[in-house]
Amino acid sequence: MKNTIRYVIFSLIFSLAAPCEASRAEDEAMDAFVSDLMSRMTLEEKIGQLNLPVTGVLTGNQKSLDVAGKIRSGQAGGVFGIKGVEELRKFQDIAVKESRLGIPLIFGLDMIHGLATTFPVPLALASSWNMPMIEKTARVTASEATAMGVCWDFSPMLDICHDPRWGRIVEGVGEDPVLGGEIAAAMVRGYQGERLDDPTTLLACIKHFALYGAAEAGRDYNTVDMSRQRMFNEYMLPYKKAVEAGAGSVMASFNEFEGVPATGNKYLLTDILRNQWNFKGFVVSDYSGVAEMSVHGIGDHATVAARALDAGCDMDMVSNLYNSTLPASVANGSVSEKQIDAACRRILEAKYKLGLFDSPYRYLDPKREKRDVYTKENRNFAREAAAESMVLLKNDGNTLPLDKNVRIALIGPMGDYEEAMKGMWNVAYDKRHCVGLYEGLKKVYGDNVRFEEGCHQLLDSVLEKKMSYKDILRRDGRSEKQMRRRR
Repeated sequence: MKNTIRYVIFSLIFSLAAPCEASRAEDEAMDAFVSDLMSRMTLEEKIGQLNLPVTGVLTGNQKSLDVAGKIRSGQAGGVFGIKGVEELRKFQDIAVKESRLGIPLIFGLDMIHGLATTFPVPLALASSWNMPMIEKTARVTASEATAMGVCWDFSPMLDICHDPRWGRIVEGVGEDPVLGGEIAAAMVRGYQGERLDDPTTLLACIKHFALYGAAEAGRDYNTVDMSRQRMFNEYMLPYKKAVEAGAGSVMASFNEFEGVPATGNKYLLTDILRNQWNFKGFVVSDYSGVAEMSVHGIGDHATVAARALDAGCDMDMVSNLYNSTLPASVANGSVSEKQIDAACRRILEAKYKLGLFDSPYRYLDPKREKRDVYTKENRNFAREAAAESMVLLKNDGNTLPLDKNVRIALIGPMGDYEEAMKGMWNVAYDKRHCVGLYEGLKKVYGDNVRFEEGCHQLLDSVLEKKMSYKDILRRDGRSEKQMRRRR
């Protein structure tokens, strides 16, 4: 009897220890591989891994030049802004076949509420309180993204916001940190799955760290001024839950905290993120965030690049300041090669975990792109998620559902605008499948629906054009007075 009990105890110990031993062995193998690779890298090649140029989709004023040349010379660790196996294979070919060490690229993209299959915006998903469903939206997004060559998602966006004037509130999870924390963990699980080397999973990126949704007066990029007590009580929990769920990367925010831009804020990126929360992944700046520190009065380009690296920002998105200034900063002692090694190692480890060194083309399978993207199953699930996310506050007089014979007046410039249905951040939707509100209502209610544009989206036509991404807004040629008249 005693031997039986002893056997059971040892079996339990070994069953618990086995995963730990396997994990330790994997970590040791990764460490050995990365150490060997870095021993063969020049300083410039290490710094090159810290550079993230953009091509394709642009969201800021700055853009990257000669991306292919940077990849060929080992001056780029990844590329973002494009999708599609054929296009991404061209860049990976240059990295693997034409650069000195053949280090593969990581490909990133913003996928806030789906990629080809469009899901409800995050603020709507949060209204569902349905964590398994939210996790599945991330799982489907990861599956489609990796089928299109992308293995890194700049999501989830976890900025708590209490001011509805902030334009990016729609990308986040609302104002409740507890709900936000549950959603954060669900989305990370959905994106990253059980293992990152599964070719249908991708690397999640927590953004924007930290407090981006607390900008004064709801004005984007504005300063954030609050106590640390309020910060932890009301804003930090979703980020922390995402870290605890194993998120592999974090994006620094644009705003200041305690007078220091987050991109160069050591208290945020090192003291909290790494030392308190034990975050092991890498940190990337937001779009030209390193260069924009100069606008905050922190210093010239060499100074802000050194400040960002020292604070814990491992990768420079778009600015190209790490490439252009860090070699000289090492020479004059402003930055140590040890700091560059630490940042480079984190990025190489992420690529290792994604399986890119073993198979650089694992996410570039044209068969998957044709088979797994925008499937009927995914579209049906998106419809279910949309229904689950709708919130009916009142239904006085049982107005809904509408009677088939009711007459409907649809008024407003977005009413007959099918592309508006794709949401605020979707870069791969198929407009052939976008059904505008007017078109959809007519299919059900026929001639009982009447549409009037009523007004322009903005009175200022010049400003409206500036705000229109790729000129997708259609402006009515009539004056506001003419538009208010009944036709």
